[in-house]
Amino acid sequence: MVTATVLSGAVLGAALGLTGFAILHFFAGGSTRIGVQTVWNTLNEFTLTAIPLFILLGELLVASGLARGVYRALAPIFARLPGGLLHTNIAVCAVFGAVSGSSMSVAAAVGSVAYPELKSRGYDPAQTVGTLAAGGTLGLLIPPSLSLLIYGALTDTSIGRLFLAGLLPGLMMAGLFMAWILVAALRNPEFAPAERRVALGEALRGLAGVLPLIVLIVAVLGSLFAGLATPTEAAGVGVAASLLLGFTLGELTWRGCLAALLGTVRTFAVIAMVFIGALVLAQAISLLGLPQQLLATVAEWGLSRWLLLLVVVAVYLLLGMFFDGLSMMIMTLPLVFPLLTGVGFDAVWLGVVVTLMIEVGMLTPPVGMNLFVLVGITGGEVKLGEAALAALPYWIALLAGVALLCLFPGIATWLPSVAFG
Repeated sequence: MVTATVLSGAVLGAALGLTGFAILHFFAGGSTRIGVQTVWNTLNEFTLTAIPLFILLGELLVASGLARGVYRALAPIFARLPGGLLHTNIAVCAVFGAVSGSSMSVAAAVGSVAYPELKSRGYDPAQTVGTLAAGGTLGLLIPPSLSLLIYGALTDTSIGRLFLAGLLPGLMMAGLFMAWILVAALRNPEFAPAERRVALGEALRGLAGVLPLIVLIVAVLGSLFAGLATPTEAAGVGVAASLLLGFTLGELTWRGCLAALLGTVRTFAVIAMVFIGALVLAQAISLLGLPQQLLATVAEWGLSRWLLLLVVVAVYLLLGMFFDGLSMMIMTLPLVFPLLTGVGFDAVWLGVVVTLMIEVGMLTPPVGMNLFVLVGITGGEVKLGEAALAALPYWIALLAGVALLCLFPGIATWLPSVAFG
């Protein structure tokens, strides 16, 4: 019960907000009204409306059963590779991530379909959960992304640039995950059972099941990147399209719509509680001039900007053990953003790096949220420790992704520079 209360976001959000109000009252001349005004002004921003809409989009896809159709359509293609349907887990998560910005939604939607299927085919339950937990993290990186959306709102960074910046790194991480599965399967044939090879023509014909999700991707990302819609409007288009597809091609019912709405309210309430608390604390920190003082202190240390980034990465690794990803980002950005952009790091590039570190936290026990979600889907058949051990190679791959972004920042910055000049 205690763990559930802490993970609900209520305790963390209240703690952040009360700390901020205490600072404003005792150290900023009793200016608590500024904290209230900041929350009001921020929550009135049109951009933030996209957050509950993208959550609702993911919930509707789960309720309509469209995720199940996509999985069955892609399975024959990837079953031809060493590692079999473990590749399918990653591929379907990547595709699903292109219409749902939530890591846990992706993990839950794909996991509820994939786990019983792979279990019946003789796959190791822990390895199955490991791939699903890793694949779920792609929902935070491949646009539309709640992480990048909130990052943009908090730091006043272009959300269109951020979404484009997350695309190639997201595909890169999917490739790294699948590369590990391939290597592991080649080294150890027992890593995954051999699958029956389906004729390529038959497998390609089965791809028709992916069409509903492709329509959604075009509706959401196409309208956004073509400049026809803002992120909020694109989310609204996606919700409308998911309703239409769910009722016509899926199994969506009015009862399912109600369940999706309730799930959206619960999820957004958690995010909003932490968001409000972090806004108050950020305003208090800003009024005290702490970011400027921190920058001055760091400058006195004489640390290079790369060593400073390494320190921040280490802090995120530590925090990832105790906080869920979005809470961690909202809590740290008021200090991390001015600190790292102040020493010359690009704001858009930094958003992708922070999102990757959040993904690392999603796989880090004891509060690895993707691990919790999938352990719950298994009904306790896979223990948290087993799931964490199976997810370890993908945890390492995410850190390798951060290193690659440091070595080749163009992976994140090239597409935005081409699109926006």
